[in-house]
Amino acid sequence: MFLYGMNIMADGMQKTAGGKMSRFLGMLTNNRVAAIALGAVITAIIQSSGATTVMVVGFVSAGVLNLTQAVGVIMGANIGTTITAWIVSMNQLGDAFEMMQPAFFAPLLIGVGALMILFSKKQRINTIGEILVGLGLLFVGLSFMSDSISPYTEAPIFAKAFELLGGNPFLGMIIGALVTALLQSSSASVGILQTLAMNGIVTTNAAIYITLGQNIGSCVTAMISSAGGSRTAKRAAVIHLCFNVIGAIIFGSVLFVVFMLRPGFAGSNINAVQISIFHTVFNLVNTTLLFPFANQLVKLSGIIVKAGPGDVEEESGQGGTEREADQALKHLDERIFESPAFAVETALMEVVHMGQITLKNLERSVEALATGDNALVEEVHRDEDVIDRMEAMLTEYLIKINNLSLTEKQKQVVNNLFYSISDIERVGDHAENLVESVEYMKDRGIDLTESGIEDIRQIGAAAVKSFDHAVRARQYNSMDEVRKVGQYEDEVDNLEEEFREKHVERLSNGECNASSGMVFMDIISNLERVSDHAYNLAGYIKDEM
Repeated sequence: MFLYGMNIMADGMQKTAGGKMSRFLGMLTNNRVAAIALGAVITAIIQSSGATTVMVVGFVSAGVLNLTQAVGVIMGANIGTTITAWIVSMNQLGDAFEMMQPAFFAPLLIGVGALMILFSKKQRINTIGEILVGLGLLFVGLSFMSDSISPYTEAPIFAKAFELLGGNPFLGMIIGALVTALLQSSSASVGILQTLAMNGIVTTNAAIYITLGQNIGSCVTAMISSAGGSRTAKRAAVIHLCFNVIGAIIFGSVLFVVFMLRPGFAGSNINAVQISIFHTVFNLVNTTLLFPFANQLVKLSGIIVKAGPGDVEEESGQGGTEREADQALKHLDERIFESPAFAVETALMEVVHMGQITLKNLERSVEALATGDNALVEEVHRDEDVIDRMEAMLTEYLIKINNLSLTEKQKQVVNNLFYSISDIERVGDHAENLVESVEYMKDRGIDLTESGIEDIRQIGAAAVKSFDHAVRARQYNSMDEVRKVGQYEDEVDNLEEEFREKHVERLSNGECNASSGMVFMDIISNLERVSDHAYNLAGYIKDEM
């Protein structure tokens, strides 16, 4: 119940933070202090430093973060994880106040939260209700754990076990690391240790060694997650491990000497509040000590995770546009699912990326119509394959995101992204249709009149601008861009009507033949449909806003 309550509370907090968390990506600069603060905030929200590091591994693998930025977020994650320890120790902080006891306020939290979920139709109220129910269940679970342990507090096995762990730093750290690795959350394992401490059966030296081990154990999730990732992703996970191992060695060595000099202090009981204080002090001091050595941690990770045979090409960025789809696949990393808000933002960024590739193809196809350049025709065909692959990958990724715990707003964005990638792919098809017209005319020796080419240039420029503003509207969530799409879409419609009339006039005057006329009509029809799809894209953003 304790673990389930923590999970529900974290889920509700993520939903509440939704939009803010997606904006955190923009804050990830080379300012390491900002990155530490960011790591702490994210971990406080999702209640697990391991989960935060898994996300960081995903971001590094996706190219959203570099390793230097990742170091700061990882350091901050260790600080953020201390929030749960303080929540758990609240009941001991308030021994003088009956109201601070979980037995008093936990049922009240669950009751109020349940009423909010059952009777409110507003998403925000429901989410707050989820947080309250999760928090209440966490405290009830904590109370149950404490009551279950109470009968065994006098059992000699506990005293002997903690005496053994307290006397052997390595054994204490290994136990802490193993428990955390199994639970996949240092917050949860520290909470269980605090429950034992509440019942007076944990010695100070054992609790400290176990806590140091729990910080090391929080790295296991990210290490497993990075196993199938890129070299850079593995290095991010190794940085987290090195950071915690170095800190544990420094603190463990100093405190081992202290315990040797003061055996009475080492064998005394420790309470939940004191564990929270040590956990917080350890992470703050460790971050302060290793903060100046962030670049050295990056170098150390490079020594541990050596470059593989395929890494040079990957890091040099060679391969050109034909590798765009492979790059997109790297960006669509499922490790980012640890935070649905970030997963939605990542998908949105890749939809924009797909739109930008399609825009480039559209520009090439319009230029190819005017110049007949074979190189441009080949580039359009090549990138159309990339666009098709990206559509398939993004659709699969969005289906998975749709199954995550999303707010109503996020669900709307995901649904609109489904429609958006379909519209973008259709624009890619129209761009390919345009260059197929170029090939058709060359094969049959058909030439357009100067007047016809000029008309195509004019309507083509307007269609390209309508799609350009549609992609920018999605990228910047801008109503100004949405309005510009509407203006250019109207212009394309008017031009198509005008050019159809002009074309009929040219045919009547014998200035062009029926074959070239058929191709011309097909071209302006494709360009008009491009602007229609651009208008659809802008409409989704308008609905969201």
